[in-house]
Amino acid sequence: MNQNSRRHPAARRLATLCVAASAVWCASATLAVADQPVVGLITKTDTNPFFVKMRQGAEAAAQKDGAKLLTAAGKFDGDNASQVTAIENMMTAGAKAILITPSDTKAIVPSIKKARAAGVMVIALDTPTEPQDATDALFATDNFKAGVLIGQYAKSAMGGKPAKIATLDLAPGVSVGVLRHNGFLQGFGVKEGDPAIVCSQDTRGDQAKGQTAMENCLQKSPDINVVYTINEPAAAGAYRALKAAGKDKDVMIVSIDGGCEGVRNVKAGAIAATSQQYPLKMAALGVDAGVEYAKTGKKVSGYHDTGVTLITDRAMSGVDSKDTTFGLANCWGQ
Repeated sequence: MNQNSRRHPAARRLATLCVAASAVWCASATLAVADQPVVGLITKTDTNPFFVKMRQGAEAAAQKDGAKLLTAAGKFDGDNASQVTAIENMMTAGAKAILITPSDTKAIVPSIKKARAAGVMVIALDTPTEPQDATDALFATDNFKAGVLIGQYAKSAMGGKPAKIATLDLAPGVSVGVLRHNGFLQGFGVKEGDPAIVCSQDTRGDQAKGQTAMENCLQKSPDINVVYTINEPAAAGAYRALKAAGKDKDVMIVSIDGGCEGVRNVKAGAIAATSQQYPLKMAALGVDAGVEYAKTGKKVSGYHDTGVTLITDRAMSGVDSKDTTFGLANCWGQ
């Protein structure tokens, strides 16, 4: 056993894996554990543009901080088993901090508790666990505020005209969807059950389901003039349905995300306004905190707001916003 393995417990664990691995991998992994802070990033998938941008932020921060970044992702959104395996692998590889966007916010908690008990700092990115304090900290958008902003915008843009609102939501009981929905209602100044809300449909944030939901709502209430959508893919689906019905000029769509495609849809007029969030910033701040912990033992705690900005090219008095030039400079995805 070499000197690095003797002085670092994680390196000793790695040494036991060398029987089944190449000598080159073992040597590099052991040296990395001994000489560099090791931080892990686990996302829901590695294909969603939101998580691609998150990984880019983590990679840039790790390079800046001189840290080794380990990455993993679920095979699909909701793949808890892969995230459990990733936590175990990262612990074995000597990660002092793990950043995770939990696919199953409840089922992942036992694995997170195990990691924390072993001295690993765990930070949730974008999506809180249930309970939220299962992780050391949360770096995320204030989803309620994101909803409030588009609600305030829509209310102002209506100019006192009676509203007929359709809400194209996520799915029952999902915290992100509930917060955005409730924020929109507060921003618009209506409560759940208000007669102004003429239709509510779940979309799971999917474009095709968003189109179907909008078609269903138009059948129920053809005079809809305001559409809240959980995200920009659902908004794109809603716009397709409205355009096919010849109503795209008469209905205002507001949404949340700030991806590049969504911002381009704002610029084109398909979406009136969107609340932009910042996955790159979430990951960069998380890596910085992980490296600080690895070097000093100082942990972060609690919720850290990573910001949200209303993006529109038709500003409303009293509602803070930036235009699509700013949105495109700060968006994510293709």
